[in-house]
Amino acid sequence: MNRRRHPARTATAPTLLLAALVALTGCSVGAASETPPARISQATTAPAPAPTPAKSAGPVTPLARSLPVRVRVPAAGVDTGPVLRLGLAADGTVEVPSVADADRVGWYDKGVTPGETGPAVLIGHFDTARGPAVLKNVSRVRVGDEIAVTRADGKVAVFRIRELEQVDKKTFPTAKVYGDTTRPELRLVTCGGELVDGHRPDNIILYADLVATRAA
Repeated sequence: MNRRRHPARTATAPTLLLAALVALTGCSVGAASETPPARISQATTAPAPAPTPAKSAGPVTPLARSLPVRVRVPAAGVDTGPVLRLGLAADGTVEVPSVADADRVGWYDKGVTPGETGPAVLIGHFDTARGPAVLKNVSRVRVGDEIAVTRADGKVAVFRIRELEQVDKKTFPTAKVYGDTTRPELRLVTCGGELVDGHRPDNIILYADLVATRAA
C-alpha cells in the first residue's frame, strides 16, 4: 500500500494541505510466494450517488468521532479487528501495518473516523513476505459492495463502494484520497500489480460512501 508523505489533518484547518512526494513501497513478497498477483481489470467508476436513507426518517446523518474497532468487507471475506491505529513514521510517510499484523486493517489516525464528515482512510496488506494477507481477495470486490465498520460507540457505519481504482504508486492520487469531502466517505487502500523485484508497484483504492448506520 502507499506510504506517501502526508501532513496531519487537524480540526482547525479549513482545508487539508496535500503533499505530492514520492511514494514508498509498503507491500512486498518473497520470491517463493505463491500468492496470485493482485489486480483489478481496470479502474471502475460509478457516478457518486447521494447517500441513501439509513432509516425511513431521513438521510444518513454524519456521526460524531468514534474510533473504528472492526472492519468487514463481505465480498472479500474480510472480518477483522481490532483495528490498528496508523500515524506518521519518523520520515513523515504514512505508516502501514507491520508484517506481524498482516491479518488486520489499520486506520490513519490523523484523519476523521469512519462515519464522520470527510475521508476516513483504512490500509491493509494484500500480501507480505509471509504470504497472503487480510486483503488477499480484494479482486473479488465490485462497485456496489459494502464495507461495514464497527465503532467504539457501538454503532456500525455502512459504506457502499462507488469506485475501484488501480494506480501506479508513483502517481498516487493524494488529493483524491485524503482531500476534504462534504459528506462521510471511506477509502480502503492496499497493494496490487505484478511483482517487480519483490514488490507490487500499484495501489488498489476502494472509494465508498456512507449509506447507513446501525447498532452493533
